[in-house]
Amino acid sequence: MDYPLIWSFLIATAVMLYVLLDGSDLGIGILTAFAKSDEERNLMTATIEPVWDGNETWLILGGGGLFAAFPLAYAILMPAFYIPVLLMLAALIFRGVAFEFRHKAVRKTTRHFWNGAFSYGSLFAAFAQGLILGGFIQGVSVDGRSFAGGTFDWLTPFTLLVAVSVAGGYVLLGSSWLVLKTEGSLQKWSRAWARRSSLFVALAMAAISLATLSIDPRVTERWGVTMQAIEFGKFLPLAPIPLLAGLVLVALWRDLSILGDKAPDWRPMVLSAALFMTGYLGLGISLFPYLVPFELTIWETAARDNALQLMLVGASIMLPVILAYTIYVYSLFWGKVDPEESYHD
Repeated sequence: MDYPLIWSFLIATAVMLYVLLDGSDLGIGILTAFAKSDEERNLMTATIEPVWDGNETWLILGGGGLFAAFPLAYAILMPAFYIPVLLMLAALIFRGVAFEFRHKAVRKTTRHFWNGAFSYGSLFAAFAQGLILGGFIQGVSVDGRSFAGGTFDWLTPFTLLVAVSVAGGYVLLGSSWLVLKTEGSLQKWSRAWARRSSLFVALAMAAISLATLSIDPRVTERWGVTMQAIEFGKFLPLAPIPLLAGLVLVALWRDLSILGDKAPDWRPMVLSAALFMTGYLGLGISLFPYLVPFELTIWETAARDNALQLMLVGASIMLPVILAYTIYVYSLFWGKVDPEESYHD
């Protein structure tokens, strides 16, 4: 049994679930900066209040799984991204504190401070995650079994592009979630934001896809696409992924624009999640089998098979429990948020 491959799949799944679940929360946090009133802002945060703590569990599982199952990759990647990781953690902490304190603020100036802290904490967390992702895609310098790059290798035009794109993608997830969970004027406002952000995400995905092809010759070789020609023998088997992304974008735009209120409220959220998953799949195909792009593979960075096997026993018990709990909580709080039950200042 290929334990490193199994563990890479489990970690990738945990990261994807974090992006979809907490990405929606971060997107809503960013959108609160544009809310028309405190009542709307309270209603927006009420849609994520029962679930947002649990969503961050998947980030812990992803990071903890990387440390336990792929210690060499963890030892190389962490020094490469110390600064953006610390910025992300600080922003997530600040955002969490602001989420609780903004409801308890009495004075107007204090309330504005915590509202801003929640919005900007969400934005900085999303931006930092994009910097980490961009730095990971472009690869890190390795000498033997150690990180050999510079302190700011993660800060390049490519990583900034990815960071802005991730923040915009989270806005799409957050606004789609609000379409699902709210009604009336706030839902109409959220639908407009989802429509705008879907166009941004379409352009961002195209730009990042083209930029990624120029990152490393092995990515170009995998897809068979260059600026001069296309090797159809390599591209056609992978073509369904960008084609599916395009179809999802068209369906999402149709629901948000042409059909408008006639489309089911749940469908923009499902389509937005599907769009992220197509991008995630394309990224996985581009980088596989490297866990430290483009230096070390999954198998070169994995722990011993007996350790992976032992941890897999625990993971096979805990992961279904956490997943079942997540599904239960979301099903328990399914439906529209009642404005009368949201917090009021």
